[in-house]
Amino acid sequence: MADYYEILGVPRDATPEQIKKAYRRLARELHPDVAGNDPASEEKFKDVSRAYDVLGNPDKRRAYDLGGDPTAPGGGFGGGFGFQDIFETFFGAATGAASQRGPIPRARRGQDALVRLDIDLAEATFGAHREVTVDTAVVCPTCGGSCCRPGTSPRTCSVCGGRGTVQRVARSFLGQVMTSQPCAACHGFGTVIPEPCVDCAGEGRVRTRRTVGVDVPAGVNTGTRIKLTGQAEVGPAGGPAGDLYLEIRERKHDVFVRRGDDLHATLSVPMTAAALGTLLTLDTLDGPQEVDLRPGTQPDQEVVLRGLGVGHLSGGGRGDLHVHVEVQVPTAMDDEQADLLRRLAALRGEERPEARLAAANPGVFARLRDKLSGR
Repeated sequence: MADYYEILGVPRDATPEQIKKAYRRLARELHPDVAGNDPASEEKFKDVSRAYDVLGNPDKRRAYDLGGDPTAPGGGFGGGFGFQDIFETFFGAATGAASQRGPIPRARRGQDALVRLDIDLAEATFGAHREVTVDTAVVCPTCGGSCCRPGTSPRTCSVCGGRGTVQRVARSFLGQVMTSQPCAACHGFGTVIPEPCVDCAGEGRVRTRRTVGVDVPAGVNTGTRIKLTGQAEVGPAGGPAGDLYLEIRERKHDVFVRRGDDLHATLSVPMTAAALGTLLTLDTLDGPQEVDLRPGTQPDQEVVLRGLGVGHLSGGGRGDLHVHVEVQVPTAMDDEQADLLRRLAALRGEERPEARLAAANPGVFARLRDKLSGR
C-alpha cells in the first residue's frame, strides 16, 4: 500500500491545514495544464489526488493509520462507504458542488455593504442629493472579469472533463454505489485558469474607491436605511454586484429639536413683551418667519407654525414647528425701573400677593422629564 504521507511530503502528525497546503502546492505543480502531457507527471498527479482523498478525510485517515486501505473495495475494514454517503446518494442530501448537476459557476454575487451617512436637520427636512465615497470591488478593467490574462481563456479541466465533479465507486451493503465529489483540480468549476490576469490575480475584480450618488428623501431619521441596488462590490469573476445600504445618522441642531416630524424651539422674550404682546421674527429652516405674541402671553405658552416641520417620509406634507415661549424676568434693575414695577403692582393690587398653590401645568412635568432624559 502506498505511503500517502510520503507522497504529499508531510509528517504523519501533520495537521489538516498542513495536508491541504501540501496538496494544493503539488496539485498546481503537477496539473496537466501546467506540466503538459507528461505521463509521469500525470500519474503522480493522480497519486497526489488519491493521497489527499484519504488524508484529507478524518475517517479515512484514521482507517489508513490503523493499517487499512480506505481506497480499496470495502474500505480495508469492511467499511469504506459511510451512511452519509449512502444517504446523499439515494436522497440527494449532498451539499455544495457535489449536489448540483454540472460545474459551479465561477462568477458569484458580490457581498452587500453598509455605510453610515451623516446628514444635518435641513437635509432631513427637505431631502438632498449626496455623493458617497465607498471602497469596493469593481470588474477588473484588464481582463473584464474573465480572470485570464488578455489573449487567453479558461481551459476545460482535463481531470473531470469540465463536469466539475469526479465519480468514485464504493462498495456498501447495498452493493456497488457510484458517488460524485468536487474535482480537486478545478475546485468544481469545470475549468482552470492557465494564465491568470496579473492585475487581479485571477479574481476578475479589483479594489478601488468610487463615488456613488444618492437622493436622500425628506423625512429620513437616524437609523433609516437607504438601499442602492447593485452598488456594492462586484462578485468574483465579474459576478453581479451586491447591494449598498446607507444608514442615516442625523446630526443634532443648535436650535431645533426634532420629535417625529415636528420641530420644537424655545423663544425667549422679555417680561414686558409677553405682557403687552409683540410681533417677532424667528429664523427657521424656511427662512425668517413672523411670530405674533398676544398680550398676556404666559410662560411655556406654545405657538404652532403649521407646515414648517420635517417632510413626511411616507407621503406629502410636513410636520409643524412648535415655538415654546420662555418669559425672561429681570434679575437686576435700577431704582427707576424698580419704582415703575412697584407702581404697577400697586395699580394691580399686588403689593402683597397671597401665596396660593395651583394645579401644576402638564408642561412643567414635560420639561422636567426632558431635562432628566437629557433631551
